[in-house]
Amino acid sequence: MAFHSSTVVDTNADSLSVLCCGSCRADVLFRNQVSTSRLFRLQLVFKRLLDLLVSTFLIVLIAPVLLPVLLIIRVTSRGPCIFSQARWGLNEEPFRCFKLRTMYVEHEDKLVGQQSAQGMQKGLLLKMKNDPRVTPFGALLRRTSFDEIPQLFNVFLGQMSLVGPRPLVLSMMEPFPEIREVRCVVRPGLTGLWQIRNRARNTSVLDMIADDVEYISHFSLLLDLKILLATPGEIIRGSGAY
Repeated sequence: MAFHSSTVVDTNADSLSVLCCGSCRADVLFRNQVSTSRLFRLQLVFKRLLDLLVSTFLIVLIAPVLLPVLLIIRVTSRGPCIFSQARWGLNEEPFRCFKLRTMYVEHEDKLVGQQSAQGMQKGLLLKMKNDPRVTPFGALLRRTSFDEIPQLFNVFLGQMSLVGPRPLVLSMMEPFPEIREVRCVVRPGLTGLWQIRNRARNTSVLDMIADDVEYISHFSLLLDLKILLATPGEIIRGSGAY
């Protein structure tokens, strides 16, 4: 199963042709499919049913492990076990995205401030290796991607999907309304094309959009299945997980 890396978008480019599949913008193409194809609509219904069934199963399966993890977070550093943050959702509706807290609480407000200042300018995703804001146990959770397990509740609630574009903080897409319109035509996902191809390149919205447009333009349940099957290998490799 081959997933080839896409080209990074030129951050200085004036043209937003990358948002298009052929002569049509990806979100317009997607909506046309919804309005004209019964098979396409059925795939979206089954996608949501799959999200409900799999998220419920995994929440029940992981609960015995999740509870001790929550306890360890609570006793090893001050603050709540769960961190939530506003992210862009379906139809550009913000929602609270859940994660296990991996940072010292005194650094969370500082992080949000940095994201607001820098993200508004360039749509940057701010991550760094050996981040001093991250707790020792938090670093382990990040390396294994276990910190994202609470997003299964976002999937269950219909705010996210198992597969879709990465859920991005509000400041990252504020400067790019056209990109926001395209990405938000579908629910953000726990995994997706960008996550399994270019996760190690955690740089900006502009680096992600080519993969996101490809996913939206070629959506199918078969593509979702291929992405889901490729995800465990990426988690084991740990590319970009820090």
